[in-house]
Amino acid sequence: MTNPANFWDDRFSQPEYLFGTKPADFLTRHIHFLAPCSRVLCIADGEGRNSVWLAGQGMQVVAMDGSVVALDKARALARTAKVSVDYRQGDVTRWDWDGAQYDVLVGIFFQFLGPDARQQVFAGLHRALKPGGLLMLHGYAPRQVGYGTGGPPHVENMYDLALLNEAFGGYDMLYEADYDADVDEGRGHSGRSALVDFIARKPIPTEGH
Repeated sequence: MTNPANFWDDRFSQPEYLFGTKPADFLTRHIHFLAPCSRVLCIADGEGRNSVWLAGQGMQVVAMDGSVVALDKARALARTAKVSVDYRQGDVTRWDWDGAQYDVLVGIFFQFLGPDARQQVFAGLHRALKPGGLLMLHGYAPRQVGYGTGGPPHVENMYDLALLNEAFGGYDMLYEADYDADVDEGRGHSGRSALVDFIARKPIPTEGH
């Protein structure tokens, strides 16, 4: 069985940035949901395109990824952009989701997880998000497998809105969409794509609960 860290180290080992250096369009379209100076965790951030952009918008950003090669490229991108990001190496399935709580969690295209591992990680996201905090998820819908323009060839790894609403039941829904769009995000994400956006706020417990 392929070691996931080695797989991603190999994928990120080329001088080019596999998914480009510009942020996902999802983030730029929805920046209005983010409060200035929010403490943000970027999950499986890869080569840093999203964390660097968020830091440039004044966010306090922690970004994690399993690939040492990707993190080295992310740090280089941050230096070029003259921003500060706290980069940390770690596997999403072994991450200490109870170690800190964040104002915002950003998860973009981390669809290398099968259903069981995804359920475990989603439970971790819930614990890592402060009450009243913002969850921002962006990924591929199941029909993406037929498009073949990015992501793994596994339908079960993809998102649909029913799945996300069930996983984060009780959250205050701010924005959700399932749509097709042309994506130009480096060699890794290029062409007509089936996309899902999900933005929700974790509820604040009422007094006595």
